[in-house]
Amino acid sequence: MTLFSLARKNIARNFSQYFLYIASMVFSIVIYFTFVTLKYSDTIAQKTVSSQKLDSLMSGAAIILLLFVAVFIAYSNSFFMKKRKKEVALYALLGVRNRQIGFMLFFENLLLGVFSLIVGVLLGFLCSKGFLTILIHLIGYDVIAPFTFSGSAALNTAIVFLAIFLVTSFQGYRLIYQFKLIDLFHASKKGEVIPKPSIMVAIFGVLLISIGYWLALQDIFTSKVWIAMGFLMIALIILTTVIVGTFLLFHSVTGFVLAVMKKNEKWLWRGLHLMIISQLLYRIRGNARTLTVIAILSATTVTAGGAVYGLYYNINDQVVTADPNTFMYEQTDTKLDQKVSSVLPDVKYDENIEALSVSFHTEQLNSSFNNSDKRIYTIINERTYNRLASIQKKEKIDVNKANAVILDIGYDERFSPKYKGKTISTEENTILTFQSFQTQNILNTGTAGITVVVSNEYYKVLKEEGEVLNYRVIGVDKASAELSEKVADHLPEEAQFSSAPKDLQTGIESVGSLLFIGSFLGLVFLAATGSIIYFKILTEAEEDKSQYNMLHKMGVSPKEMRKSIGTQVFVIFFVPLAVGLLHSAIALKAFSSLLMMDLVRPVLIWMIAYTVIYGLYYILTVASYNRIITQNNKTEG
Repeated sequence: MTLFSLARKNIARNFSQYFLYIASMVFSIVIYFTFVTLKYSDTIAQKTVSSQKLDSLMSGAAIILLLFVAVFIAYSNSFFMKKRKKEVALYALLGVRNRQIGFMLFFENLLLGVFSLIVGVLLGFLCSKGFLTILIHLIGYDVIAPFTFSGSAALNTAIVFLAIFLVTSFQGYRLIYQFKLIDLFHASKKGEVIPKPSIMVAIFGVLLISIGYWLALQDIFTSKVWIAMGFLMIALIILTTVIVGTFLLFHSVTGFVLAVMKKNEKWLWRGLHLMIISQLLYRIRGNARTLTVIAILSATTVTAGGAVYGLYYNINDQVVTADPNTFMYEQTDTKLDQKVSSVLPDVKYDENIEALSVSFHTEQLNSSFNNSDKRIYTIINERTYNRLASIQKKEKIDVNKANAVILDIGYDERFSPKYKGKTISTEENTILTFQSFQTQNILNTGTAGITVVVSNEYYKVLKEEGEVLNYRVIGVDKASAELSEKVADHLPEEAQFSSAPKDLQTGIESVGSLLFIGSFLGLVFLAATGSIIYFKILTEAEEDKSQYNMLHKMGVSPKEMRKSIGTQVFVIFFVPLAVGLLHSAIALKAFSSLLMMDLVRPVLIWMIAYTVIYGLYYILTVASYNRIITQNNKTEG
C-alpha cells in the first residue's frame, strides 16, 4: 500500500470529522472564485456606470478574503494535526520512518485541498449566475444574469489556493520532526494553563473596555480628546483597549464570575452543575485567546456589515431629502422644454417657478467648517414655497417681513451655523434675518443648492439685486434611470439638471456593491468563526469521553448529559457572540452619530441574521458532541 493510497483511505475513513473543515474551505473558494469571476464579467461592465470602481472593490475584497482564508486554513490545520498526533505516534512506534509519515500527512492535506478546490470551482460556476443576479439586483437593475465560466478566474483561484494548500501540507510534513514520541502520545492531554481568577485583572479588563467605549462614543468633531490626539492615535487606542480588555474579560472576569457561582453550594450540587461549572472554568479561562479572536471577529463582521447595510437601507430617504422633485432643471429655451415634455409619461405635477440667485455677506454664519464671508443662496418667495410644499405634502410656512427661513438639508448642530437670529446682507446692504431653519427642501439641492425663503414683499426688493432664474420642477410616479437619461439628452450642461432616479441609481450602485462584498465576506468570516469553535469543542469532546463514560456507568441519564453538553457549548458559543455584538453596537452607535443617521432597524436586522446563522453552528456542534459521547458510551459500556 502506497503512502498516497493510505492518505486517501484515511480521508475516506475520517470524512465525517473533516466535513466542516472541507465545507468551510469550499465555501471560501466559492466566494473567492465568484469575486474573481465578477471582476471579469462583461455583464457588470455593460450594466453599471461604475464598473471600474466595482472592479477595484472586487479585487480588494478578493485580497482580504485570501489573507483571511490563508490564516483560517492554517489555524484549522493545526487543530487537525493536534488530533492526529497519537495516530502519528502509533505509525512511528510500528517502525514507519519519519519521512514516510511526513509524506503521508503531506499527501492527505494536499488531497483535501485539491478536492475542496475542485468542488469549490464547480460550485462557484453553478452559483455564479445566482451571485451575479444578486449583485445586479442590489445595485438596482432587474436583470437575470447568464451562466458564465471564466477560465482566467479558475486559473487565478487554482494557483492561489494550491499555494495555500502546499504551505499547510508542508506544515503537516514538518510535524513529525517537531515532537518526541512521548509528546505525541500525550498531546491530547496537554491543555492551556488555567490562570487563577484575579479581581484586579478583572477590574482592569472592564476598565479597558470602558475606556475604549467612552472614546468611541465621543464626538469626533467636538471632543477635546479626539482633537488633541488625532484620529489615528485614538483609533489605535480604542482597538488596543477593547481587544486587550476582551482578552482579560475571558481570562479573569468570566472566570471570576464562575468561581463566585461555584461557591453557591445549594445550587452547585443540583444535577450536573458542579461538572458544568468546572468544565466552563477550564474552557473559558483556558481558551481566552481563541474566545477573544471569536468576539473580535464577530464584532468586526457585524460592525462592517451593519454599517454598510445601514447606508444601503437609508439611500432612498437621503435621495428623497436631497431631491424632493423627480426632475429639476434651469429653463434656458422653450423648445428644449417641449422636447423634454415629449419623453415624459403622465406626471403628478409640472411646475415652472421663479427664483433668484443672490450673493450675501455671511460673516455671522461662519462656523468651524466654513469661514467664507460670501455665499450665494437661491431665493424663493413664501408663495412659491407653500405651493410646492402643498404638492409635496409638506407643512406650509409663514415668513415675516425682512425675515427669512433657510432650508439646509445638511444641517448639523455640531458645526453648522446657528441660523436663528443671525443676519446676512446683500452687496447693496439689504439685510435679512433668519427667523428659523428647516432640514428639508422643496427644490432639488443638486440644482438649487441651499434655498432661502423670504416674504412675498421682500422678494420684490431682492429681485432688484439678484439674478432671476427660472426652474422647471417635475414629479413622476415610478420614474426610472432610463427616463432620466432621455430627459438629460435634451438638456445642455448649463441647465444643471438633477434627477432623483439617477441619484438613487448612483447611490445604490456604489453602496449596493459594498453590501454585496461585505455580506459575502461576512459569511466567510462567520463560517470560519463557527468552524474554529466547532473544531476546538470537538477536540475537547474527545478529551471528555472518559468523564462522560464514568457518569454513564454511575447511572446519570443521557438526558442530563445532553443538558450538560448543551449548556457548556452554549456558553462557549454565545458568550463571545454577546461580547462581539456589544462591541459592534457601540461602534455602530458611534458610526450613526458621525453620519447623523438612524441605523437601529437595519443594524438589528443584520445582528439577528448573524445570530441565526451562528446558532446553526451551535446546533451542529452540540449534535456532533452528543454523537461522540453516545458512541463512546455504547462502545465502553
